[in-house]
Amino acid sequence: MWTLFLTFFKIGLFTFGGGYAMIPLMQEEIIAHSWLTQAEFLNIVAIAEMTPGPISINAATFIGYQLNGVVGSALATFGVVAPSLIIMVIFSHLLAKLKASKYAIALKGVAITVTALIAAAVVRLIGPAITSYADIAIALAAFVLVAKTKISPILIILGSGLVGVVLYGYIL
Repeated sequence: MWTLFLTFFKIGLFTFGGGYAMIPLMQEEIIAHSWLTQAEFLNIVAIAEMTPGPISINAATFIGYQLNGVVGSALATFGVVAPSLIIMVIFSHLLAKLKASKYAIALKGVAITVTALIAAAVVRLIGPAITSYADIAIALAAFVLVAKTKISPILIILGSGLVGVVLYGYIL
């Protein structure tokens, strides 16, 4: 259980930019520990995306629960949140000084890197998720709808779920 907490603490400590930026490191750590398969990890990320709240916290909660029940869930969730909490308490006092500093331009480099991490997460996750031409069509349609329309992402997710039921015939 200590390894679970430390792993998620490390994930929270060494990733910047929110939940999507955490996915590559989370994936690497979870697979390296053989806690989940690639397919199981992908399913948890999908569930974490569909549930309310930050994806990184949701994923940590689901993975912790999968591994050690409620206690594992709490440890993984606290582990991923603790570094941000500690850092924000420390840096909140320094924020006004940082904004006035000439070194604040370094944040632009961090923003670019975070964007690249999010893109890397997409590249890593889309490969195992796409197994047919229908999957490609769903992914492209969702991408275009999100990028080019004002349709709510919630409606797009619900719609893609309905399309999945129709195409693949799975009913609970």
